[in-house]
Amino acid sequence: DHTLKVWDLATGAEERTLAEFPRRVWAVAVTPDGRRAVSASDDDTLKVWDLATGAEKFILGAEERTLAEFPRRVWAVAVTPDGRRAVSASEDHTLKVWDLATGAEERTLRGHASWVYAVAVTPDGRQAVSASRDHTLKVWDLATGAEEHTLRGHSNGVRAVAVTPDGRQAVSASADHTLKVWDLATGAEERTLRGHAQGVMAVAVTPDGRRAVSASNDHTLKVWDLATGQELASITLDGPLSCVAVAQDGVTIVTGDGAGGVYCLRYVAGDKAG
Repeated sequence: DHTLKVWDLATGAEERTLAEFPRRVWAVAVTPDGRRAVSASDDDTLKVWDLATGAEKFILGAEERTLAEFPRRVWAVAVTPDGRRAVSASEDHTLKVWDLATGAEERTLRGHASWVYAVAVTPDGRQAVSASRDHTLKVWDLATGAEEHTLRGHSNGVRAVAVTPDGRQAVSASADHTLKVWDLATGAEERTLRGHAQGVMAVAVTPDGRRAVSASNDHTLKVWDLATGQELASITLDGPLSCVAVAQDGVTIVTGDGAGGVYCLRYVAGDKAG
């Protein structure tokens, strides 16, 4: 609906609407201190927001501005753990690294052959992992911009990626109906998670690193054991699901659909029905 909203997870109440965009908002990332958010939109911009006031700001106390205007759609954005940089993923086949203190572009990461749908940053802030419509993921050194690995194995576009809290693994979600677990040190595929009947649009990892949660066009949300690849739970909702996040308590799951529905769920271990 072209808006960015802040929600109270305890009550489900909407706290504020940050803005109404001229086009869709594809992604948002929050800085580790919880004070700012960075949005990626179909209006070809990245914007930085003050979450306490709802104001569009480049940096606290600075004038209103956007980080940049892009020639193509920005699909995703991630913030480094120190809150100093943002990494954006674009339809122009590139990623860009931004300094959140100055708004300056530090570097462009080139190597994908098609749209870059998603990006995640490792917990130590050293690497970024990108997911692309070209069926691959790539691991990047953020200090140098060098490509370290290309992860191949999916047979269709890779729509999402998440990194485990220890930084050792990445979990990818693909239009080929599967998820894959990867060793980031070697680039090797560790296992494939099968069970969805349609494309998997989003994935998140629990704070303890033991489970992944996937959201699919088949209307289901699934919980997976990352050590074994076992499907632990599945729940069917009202429509195709496009996003998912896990709260710090490790049991609260938030997902959303293309019709604007937002669902807050609690995962109970051992409950196969979700």
